Amino acid sequence: MFQGLGRTQQDLLGALLYQPGGMSIDELANHLAVTRTAIRQHLAALERDGLILRGETRPTGRRPEQLYVLSSGGRELFPRQYHLLADLLIGEVAGLIGHDALVRLMRGLGRRLAAEMERQVVDEARIAQHMHEAGYEAEVFFRSTGEPEIVAHNCIFHHLAVTHPEVCELDLALIGALGGGEVEHVECMVRHGHVCRFRVDRKG
Repeated sequence: MFQGLGRTQQDLLGALLYQPGGMSIDELANHLAVTRTAIRQHLAALERDGLILRGETRPTGRRPEQLYVLSSGGRELFPRQYHLLADLLIGEVAGLIGHDALVRLMRGLGRRLAAEMERQVVDEARIAQHMHEAGYEAEVFFRSTGEPEIVAHNCIFHHLAVTHPEVCELDLALIGALGGGEVEHVECMVRHGHVCRFRVDRKG
């Protein structure tokens, strides 16, 4: 979650997490036991990367102190457990409406996502681009026959799909709606594949 950040920068962000009102350079220097010059350098780098913001100034009787606070991007570096809530919700929905209705629901969500992305049918390269933007490491491979396949090296819903395979229907419907055809799930990581491989059949 803190990839590319040094220990001091991680500790600095952690200190600001516990002080939502912000901290001054002097407070951060004392808290982390480093020099004010070092704190200034770290703050400049973190502000440049959009992880902290300049907050309010605090009167001191002398020169007002600038306070620094976490940005929304900085807060997102700390662990989130969205998948736990999603897992509970999908399990509850499945129990209420049943397997077949959950499949229809996932397909409907996939088609709705596709409609928000494109107004017309697009090719595999464009589909892979949309998937990449959504968090998939997706690319297009061409078989020896010249037939294109979309290959995703990760699945953004993998944790959910392991427990609720119906979630895969969202991807299939999304790709099918974007590509204007039926989708064959040639290989699937949930089914112990090395990647997720999709082929769009536009016949008929």
